[in-house]
Amino acid sequence: MNSSLFIGNYEISFDNYINFIKAIFGFSSNLSQEQYEMLKSIIFDIRLPRIIAAVIIGASLAISGASFQAMFVNPLVSPGILGVLSGASFGAALGMVLGWSWFFINISTFIFGFLAVIFALFISYIYSNEKNMIILVLGGIISSSLFSALLSILKYSADPYDTLPAITYWLMGSLSFSTSSIVWNLTIPILLGVFILIFLSKYLNALSLGDEEAKALGVDTKKIKIIVILVATFISALSVILAGIIGWIGLIIPHITKFLFGADNKIVLPISAIIGGIFLLIVDNSSRIIFSFEIPIGIVTSIIGIPIFILVLKSAKKGF
Repeated sequence: MNSSLFIGNYEISFDNYINFIKAIFGFSSNLSQEQYEMLKSIIFDIRLPRIIAAVIIGASLAISGASFQAMFVNPLVSPGILGVLSGASFGAALGMVLGWSWFFINISTFIFGFLAVIFALFISYIYSNEKNMIILVLGGIISSSLFSALLSILKYSADPYDTLPAITYWLMGSLSFSTSSIVWNLTIPILLGVFILIFLSKYLNALSLGDEEAKALGVDTKKIKIIVILVATFISALSVILAGIIGWIGLIIPHITKFLFGADNKIVLPISAIIGGIFLLIVDNSSRIIFSFEIPIGIVTSIIGIPIFILVLKSAKKGF
């Protein structure tokens, strides 16, 4: 994480960084007041929030994916399975088209992410039967398709010279959207959600055996599933507010973790969160180092995620 502080348009030398650390803790340093204020602004207002955003977004998407895969007993599900990413995308695009402030765009992103999940759950409720989980996944697909179609309508009607490029760039995913105020406000709720999912990992182990076996072990399967869906959706929607749409992390990181550490969810969930955070931080650093311009991080995760998923797919299939 420390090395990530040195990556950016403004070059920070190692000596200046050490002097800045000394100045923070009240020791004498060779920095002028102007240099100190500039470094303070760059590190605490721009680069540190971006690093924290990368770590918590990667952790939230990875642990959400691991939780969904354990609960649905399906290695191909991810946070987008219930339509939360599509719903959140529509909410953000709606705010941009209507010219709302970023505060209300964030609120809209969060609300429509949840509405997409509620719609998927409603479809599951209507056709509820012994294959409820399959119906729920299909409900998620329908919800995702609906909000994708609504998003297309918004893009078609948006101003092609201003709003449409903004929507398109946001949908690609970028940590440049993560301002310090947003990061500080959302870090605690996301970490709280991550810890709740880790606490539920022992119940997810039971659910991985199937509903009947979990009930035989005394697990209230319906209650646990609702909590997992709500918490995973909650932190996924918050990650969309922070950086737009970032795919593949919720799908590939749990597979990598299972490949390295086995299928015990008490290990898979916390390790997935750690690997997911590190993975997204490395990807973000790479997206700014490799090229002279910043590539949207959602594109980079897709380029890296596809070959990784192909490599781990065979092992993942054996694991399930």
